[in-house]
Amino acid sequence: MKKILLVEDDASLGQSLFERLSKDYNVHWSKSFAETWNYYSEHYKELDLVLLDVGLPDGTGFDLAQKIKSLHNTPVIFLTAQSDAENRLQGYEIGAEDYIPKPFHLKELLMRLTHVLKEHAVTKEYDLGQVVINFDDMSIKTKSGKLEYPAVTDMKILKLLIEKSPEILSRDEIINEIWGEDKMISHRSIDNIIVRLRHLLDGDYIRSIRGTGYQWVKP
Repeated sequence: MKKILLVEDDASLGQSLFERLSKDYNVHWSKSFAETWNYYSEHYKELDLVLLDVGLPDGTGFDLAQKIKSLHNTPVIFLTAQSDAENRLQGYEIGAEDYIPKPFHLKELLMRLTHVLKEHAVTKEYDLGQVVINFDDMSIKTKSGKLEYPAVTDMKILKLLIEKSPEILSRDEIINEIWGEDKMISHRSIDNIIVRLRHLLDGDYIRSIRGTGYQWVKP
């Protein structure tokens, strides 16, 4: 059964969502920033999705989502009354999979939640034969059978290349997608990450396109 972390400080709405979601999922309900982070940092490998309210009593859901994404790429859906374009863009820039304004229809929420879970399930694992990439626990099983846990940023770049394949991504495009345009990341840093990934994958899966960038080659 899929496990969902519900973050909602409104007692009435939280109870309603908890009761309905518990019919189909294993649900843990948190009511604050601190409580959520304490739980998530211990159980993130078990979680399939976070339903996250933006307005929390001890912090913002945006800040919490950034902490979540920095530790593990668990899918996040924002639930919030802050539905203006600026806030929606902020949510997506953080890496949220969806942004649902309040009030919402419960059926719509369930449909969108199901969609995000299916999308994530499709792309969470890639079996390359002797090598297995798992984006659920952010690991790579090498040809020797050893389970490696690369840096989160390295795995995000690998996932980006796979999802964009057969598109060729320039170093600047990779930097903008992963860090944003305001971050000063060098092209050499991207090259070093690719070297590390190639070593773990031990195959010709990431192709260098001279003068352009990198491309994932499907096995």
